[in-house]
Amino acid sequence: MSGCWWSGDVRTFIDTPRDVLLGRLAQEMVQHFRTNEAQQLRAWACEIDILRDAFATDARPDWHVVFEFTPPRMQRRSDVILLHPGGIVVLEFKIGATGYDIGAREQVVETALDLQDFHAGSTRYPIIPVLVATEAPDAPAHPGFPIAGMPPSVICANARTLGPVLEAIAAALPRHGEALDPAAWLDAPYRAMPGIIAAACSLYARHDVGDILAARADAENLTRTTETITAALGMARCEGVKIVLFVTGIPGAGKTLCGLNAAFATGLGATFLTGNPTLVHVLREALARSQAEQGGLAAQRQKMEGKIQALPSFRDGYAANDAVPPERVIVIDEAQRSWSEDYAIRKSRDRRVRLTASEPAHLLDAMGRQDGFAAIICLIGQGQEIHDGEGGLAEWSRALAARPDWRIGCAQRALDDPVARQRLERLPGLDVMDGLHLTVAVRAIRNADAPAWVDAVLTSDADAARAIASRARLPFRLTRRLDALRDGLRHACHPGQRCGLIASSGAKRLRAEGLGAELPHMDAAAVAHWFLDRFPDIRASDALDTVATQFSVQGLELDHVGLCWGGDLIRRPDGAGWQVRRLSGTAWQTSQTAEKVANLLNTYRVLLTRARYETLIWVPQGDARDATRLPAMYDAIADFLLACGVTPLPDSPPVATPAEASLFDIA
Repeated sequence: MSGCWWSGDVRTFIDTPRDVLLGRLAQEMVQHFRTNEAQQLRAWACEIDILRDAFATDARPDWHVVFEFTPPRMQRRSDVILLHPGGIVVLEFKIGATGYDIGAREQVVETALDLQDFHAGSTRYPIIPVLVATEAPDAPAHPGFPIAGMPPSVICANARTLGPVLEAIAAALPRHGEALDPAAWLDAPYRAMPGIIAAACSLYARHDVGDILAARADAENLTRTTETITAALGMARCEGVKIVLFVTGIPGAGKTLCGLNAAFATGLGATFLTGNPTLVHVLREALARSQAEQGGLAAQRQKMEGKIQALPSFRDGYAANDAVPPERVIVIDEAQRSWSEDYAIRKSRDRRVRLTASEPAHLLDAMGRQDGFAAIICLIGQGQEIHDGEGGLAEWSRALAARPDWRIGCAQRALDDPVARQRLERLPGLDVMDGLHLTVAVRAIRNADAPAWVDAVLTSDADAARAIASRARLPFRLTRRLDALRDGLRHACHPGQRCGLIASSGAKRLRAEGLGAELPHMDAAAVAHWFLDRFPDIRASDALDTVATQFSVQGLELDHVGLCWGGDLIRRPDGAGWQVRRLSGTAWQTSQTAEKVANLLNTYRVLLTRARYETLIWVPQGDARDATRLPAMYDAIADFLLACGVTPLPDSPPVATPAEASLFDIA
């Protein structure tokens, strides 16, 4: 990949005349930015002199110097990166600075975190961020650099102390294991995996899904699914037939990303449908803002109403008449949540448009009016039915059995699911396409096993959960204090990342803990502010004032999540499993029906899988004076989560810039 403006070992760096180095850097700047700024040239000259002075007493042949590392598709460049056989040092120079500014500290941390999360050559090595404020006073003496638990802070140095700081780092970096190869590091792929909102904007701008995948092995699974969809659509279009494709996968595996790619990047004029009003509001507004320069924000908002549509509006528009939809391809997000026939008829009895069949039946009939080719791509979230009346794959099976003209494509996993509601029947015209199943989480950036851990927790298998937690650092931590939850989120979230509070809609007694403001998920403006705007806007998620429920966050994500555990899901008195409850009046009532139990467990599955980086779980302490918030009830939840491998969150975060602690871990 290369992606730097100059690199070489220390000896080459020292022996190369300064004017030659400056000439090379200036040439790169002209090629990249069509400019050559004198101020930047002076800054490089200072950096070169400071680094040479730092290496003066000892050439340190182990070091490799990299100037202006510039990952593809990223706007940020790294001033200098020093590669050592045992690790990576990220240097951020502030020429002329007389203090160690918090903004500069955050900047070097953000660069280091990006390397850790998205650069394939950096993931197995400790990464040390160093801020060099050239004219600042000497920083307090650093307490050493123990490898197993390096200090969770940026190392600060000035022009005079950089040399001793690098000596200390070199002495502490490990010499065991595979040594870092500078050439391989420079050629290693680097592609940041964007969140779903950024991915939607990128795909709408006509980037292919392959351009925005992370440089990880799991990206191959996502690419294979995208290629399977494209091939199946191409075949059906050539033969002039109708086809429905079921894309299954674990939470966070990239189903929505595949669907957005089909809607925006295939050139088939597809429409993206979702029954989640929050997803409609957020995607429409994000896409409109990203395209606002082309025709103005108001015009783009109107345009996006056709690209991202509310499924109920589409359904009712064609259930009421025999019109033919203008699009030949529709993508249905969370299609397992489609209404069953019985529920659809009951739910629409007093509405303007009365449904006469299940949602899958009405959607198949509407698209079946096309002459020749038509396609429905159903994105199926396994174990994510969260409301009464959601028929799952079983309802699609019943509708398709009555409409044999449709061809069907699905992975074997959809046919073998042990849960009847989540299983597709083997019908005539069905082709098994294993590329339609996504098995690896790409949302969980630092631990792809997070969904498996969540499954073990929700099935009360503490041994399995603890085993998963023992293999890699678990992206879940526990606190019993709401103020510690908020402090922890603010500490973990560095610039460019987003955090927020989420909870089950049934967690009604969180109001007594001070969490009574719930995000109205039907309010387009409110959800757009929550997901897209930033603090100090108090309506933004990272203001940590308003709590979003499963109905707001399903299909979307945050970088860091504060999950507020409610009294609707507690441990059974015998400790053998989960007890599902709902608040009725002044008391909790235990839910007995299988559907309600499954829906609430699925609700917590949704909540536990919304984070890209980490989920902080707050379990209240309760109040012995309140029968709806007994401390023993909450203690049992916390004890079980700890037994599953969750680590406690310190009551007070360490004095450091956000998220620095993770930089020093060694895989």
